[in-house]
Amino acid sequence: MLKDVTILGSTGSIGLSTLRVLRFLGNDFRIHGLSCKRNIKLLREQIIEFNPSVVAVEAGEVLVSDAYKSLKREFNQIEFLEGDEGVIELAGRSVDVIVSAIVGAAGLKPSLEAINGAKRIALANKETLVMAGEYFISKIHESSVELIPVDSEHSAIFSLISNISIEEVEKIILTASGGSLRDIPANELGGVTPEMALNHPTWSMGNKITIDSATMMNKGLEVIEAHYLFNIGYESIDVIIHPESVVHSIVESVDGSMYAHMGVNDMTLPILNALKYPEKVRNSFGRLDLEKLGAINFSACDRKKYPALELCYSAGKSSGTMPVVLNAANEIAVDAFLKGKINFTDIVKVVEKTMSRHRIIDQPGIDEILNADIESREISKSYI
Repeated sequence: MLKDVTILGSTGSIGLSTLRVLRFLGNDFRIHGLSCKRNIKLLREQIIEFNPSVVAVEAGEVLVSDAYKSLKREFNQIEFLEGDEGVIELAGRSVDVIVSAIVGAAGLKPSLEAINGAKRIALANKETLVMAGEYFISKIHESSVELIPVDSEHSAIFSLISNISIEEVEKIILTASGGSLRDIPANELGGVTPEMALNHPTWSMGNKITIDSATMMNKGLEVIEAHYLFNIGYESIDVIIHPESVVHSIVESVDGSMYAHMGVNDMTLPILNALKYPEKVRNSFGRLDLEKLGAINFSACDRKKYPALELCYSAGKSSGTMPVVLNAANEIAVDAFLKGKINFTDIVKVVEKTMSRHRIIDQPGIDEILNADIESREISKSYI
């Protein structure tokens, strides 16, 4: 039966990979809605190809542009929703699957609203769980919505633990490529430029996530995600460097057995799994050639080189609103680095200082979460 799907963030990296999967799946799915922030040119191409019923455009400066006005005139049969509220409204529309792929804190409200409309949420927005993990998971449990992770690491764990109970899990091991700067000594990181940090060796991602990979903040945020997705303590979640990026995660059972999930480093595979679960679909997205690969390597993560990872563990264990502060400060600091306002090593310093100023609110509601986000951004900007 044809299923309706909405993609939040259709012009981003995950959104584009999702559309690639939907092209492959052909008539299994129908695009109901697409949302983008400001890339009107690419959105127009997607409208022509996929003919959605509803489109949402977020950025206010785009909504007054001639290009957007022309788009509305050209496709007057499509319903256009506008601004943050328009994206949230789209997320709440009834569909079979919502792919939540908006980057950053902006994805939180739409992900929460999706619980009211979707039968399944394919969650690629990690900030939803980092900022509001306890709140979001409680809402999921109160609903009949399926939650399927899209991050390659969490998709791998999701697959691995399908045949093992969580009580039998000793440890979850998240693999990390080490990012673009893995071969640069710690004492040279202060001189890293945005161009250097954006040159990821194995994955093609958006700018913000690529910088987070270089600082290892991305992996730390994934630790917090794993805690909420799989209801496992932080002491049982580990991170290991794996440069080849073909082992996406490892689950160790209480008897000492280790189960590794392997595959090519292409986000189409976890997206395909999220859309078609529990069905396995033969596809053309690539196969891992072990003979060609030859060898795979693992090494300990240097916590002194990557202090962001420790900040994430600390924020996660502190819980409450502290992960909100961590995320907000990091978004501000990464943006400042990309604009040349601070050095690479200042990113973590800004986050740490902002966290030190915060008084934690335990078990926060959504208003307290959003207020902590706003306040932390202002504090971070003052340090920059």
